[in-house]
Amino acid sequence: MKFLDQAKIWMKAGDGGNGCVAFRRERFIEFGGPWGGNGGKGGDVIVEAVANLNTLIDYRYAQHFKAGRGGDGAGKDMTGAGGDDLILKVPVGTEVLAEDKETVLADLTHEGQRIVLCHGGRGGFGNAHYKSSTNRAPRRADAGTPGEERWVWLRLKLIADAGLIGLPNAGKSTFLAATSAAKPKIADYPFTTLNPQLGVVRLGETSEFVLADIPGLIEGAHEGVGLGDRFLGHVERCAVLLHLVDGTQSAVTEAYRTVRAELEAYGGGLAEKPEIVALNKADAIEPRALSARRAALSRACGKPVLVLSGATGEGKQEVLRALWLAIAAARGRDAA
Repeated sequence: MKFLDQAKIWMKAGDGGNGCVAFRRERFIEFGGPWGGNGGKGGDVIVEAVANLNTLIDYRYAQHFKAGRGGDGAGKDMTGAGGDDLILKVPVGTEVLAEDKETVLADLTHEGQRIVLCHGGRGGFGNAHYKSSTNRAPRRADAGTPGEERWVWLRLKLIADAGLIGLPNAGKSTFLAATSAAKPKIADYPFTTLNPQLGVVRLGETSEFVLADIPGLIEGAHEGVGLGDRFLGHVERCAVLLHLVDGTQSAVTEAYRTVRAELEAYGGGLAEKPEIVALNKADAIEPRALSARRAALSRACGKPVLVLSGATGEGKQEVLRALWLAIAAARGRDAA
């Protein structure tokens, strides 16, 4: 299934039904009076978060949605049927934005959460509604009001506990594959990962968390260079970031600072999130060079640097444990 994380759609609630002008005409009833019913209410447009979706691909080819129209009133004081509501199902973690792509109308972060985005029109009154002691035979009936309509943007932000960031070819996909059942594409060229990948990491029998692999960043990503910053929104909900630095490169500090600069330029609070820094590909580095690069990277980031190898599993458990402790602290979970 193709991954699609944003879509623009048009939605319209149902119009209200029209009221009816009718009079009672029955044998032996001399003055039957007005007998026209009201129109039915138009259907609402509702957006609901469901658990079995992970992409917005359903809204790639169908972009216009209308709820049902209310039925017209009828004689015998019969009210028209209400229009059917239209329920649009989206993945958990979807934001609904106004047409300006900035105003957040809803943020659906829990399964079953729903919001009415367009309300159906009110049904018009029939002439029976206007009957009074001074107006015994009204001939007035109202038309139903139109339903609301609008353009909205749907933007998916994956729900993950931890996010993998780093330059292209830092070994993020290899680490995800080594720690979870996810099977991301792995190759020795930049931008192998073109879409975010999720994996469930299990520590022991009771502890588990969701890890997201985000396509690599390069300098200028916040301005649209490379794959741009489009996918950074998927780590906005993460409790902690795992910053992988390719240890086979000599300029490890420059690689670290490049990614940090892009996080700060993007905003969204990413630069303030807890960060764990790890020097990856330790199996391909001489011990003396590894020690020197680890010390240089530690000075650059101002915190201890972990060492790991996604290919051999060296240091994997230490990194996962550090991630779990950070997630537990941020989410208020028991880290035992």
